[in-house]
Amino acid sequence: MEKEDIMKKVKTDKIEFIDLMFSDLSGRLKSVTTSPRELEDCLDNGKWFDGSSIEGFTRIHESDMLLIPDLSTYLFLPWPRSEKNVARMICEVHEPGKTPFAGDPRYVLQRVQERAREKGYCYYVGPEIEFFLFRSKESRTYHDTAGYFDFSPRDLATDIRAIMMSTLESLGINVEMTHHECAPSQHEIDIEYSDALRSADKVMTLKQAIKTVANNSGLYATFMPKPVSGVNGSGMHTHQSLFSEDGKNLFYDGGDKYKLSSIAYYFMGGQLKYIREMVAVLCPTVNSYKRLVRGYEAPVYICWGQRNRSALIRVPRYSVGREKSTRLELRCPDPSCNPYLTFAVMLAAGLKGIEEKIEPPAPVEEDVYGFDDSKLAKFYIKTLPADLGEAIDEFRKSRLMKETLGEHVFNKYLEAKTTEWNEFQRSVTNWELNKYKDL
Repeated sequence: MEKEDIMKKVKTDKIEFIDLMFSDLSGRLKSVTTSPRELEDCLDNGKWFDGSSIEGFTRIHESDMLLIPDLSTYLFLPWPRSEKNVARMICEVHEPGKTPFAGDPRYVLQRVQERAREKGYCYYVGPEIEFFLFRSKESRTYHDTAGYFDFSPRDLATDIRAIMMSTLESLGINVEMTHHECAPSQHEIDIEYSDALRSADKVMTLKQAIKTVANNSGLYATFMPKPVSGVNGSGMHTHQSLFSEDGKNLFYDGGDKYKLSSIAYYFMGGQLKYIREMVAVLCPTVNSYKRLVRGYEAPVYICWGQRNRSALIRVPRYSVGREKSTRLELRCPDPSCNPYLTFAVMLAAGLKGIEEKIEPPAPVEEDVYGFDDSKLAKFYIKTLPADLGEAIDEFRKSRLMKETLGEHVFNKYLEAKTTEWNEFQRSVTNWELNKYKDL
């Protein structure tokens, strides 16, 4: 879309508010709102804002930053504000002089994508986003009692997913499937694959849409990885593949047992090798590691397989005539992550695997949760970090993460996560009070 197209769309859609959106380092959606009167100047020159209060951005003495709208992200939002129509555009963050800001998570992903394109690769991802719906923000009261794939016409589960699906479709997000997940009040929405930048934009939009639909229905949506103990947590399994510029799936090889090419194996090898270094980005919160435990279908062991859903990377079964669907499913990311940074480090690790021709270990088709220590050693299977502190230690030592994220994002992210972990270690939880206060 060109500038003139946007101006016409705003008039045709009778827009009165335009949200200029961007992401902070943790993946929280931020925005400033402008009016159609200011739009032309905004499209020509950007919109200034104070970046000193945004996590991971600039210091107070260098606070002036510029939002440059990405015209291709224009959307009419289906929820009016004060009965007036609203549109949004996702923005790139620039420094004075229109230099791309090194701390913009979207720019981090764009840089890695460009490196892939220089090698002839286009990186596509299709995330599966899980979340919980509760009766209110203050409580964790379930709004339904259904389970995996259950159809529950007598409660809100089926109806609200239908509303969410139609809302997402109206926002240009093609939904492949939606269904009830394993835990009560837990749901999953799978969106159609697209290039990594557009998929990250869609994840940000999807979170906003789901939270808005839930709020309008008197419910509260959370993407917290493990809001309730004793039941399954919420993940963001991500399907991924590399395509050539002419649309050929570079992961496919019809002569291989798993229908995977050498590029796919090297890509997988890179992700398995570097997963411990990048998991602080994929699973970024203290709570993330309450999900990554044995017994709840979340991957703990660093291995791969086809039928094995306890593996970190799964190879979905090939269907005749569907060569383009050949892909690798990385199962550890969770929906609390920043999708721009997550897809960036996933791609970087895969590219490193191709560059270094890293062969993955042999596949494991058994339930790894049943392995004892000797069997884990036999298959050379390592585990993901047990908590955020261990993940931070791996991240801190990683040359790949520093190269991928850039010095600014790497240092700011490390600082933020270290602070978060230290705060958690010093806090006194309800579990501790209940366990020890009567000693």
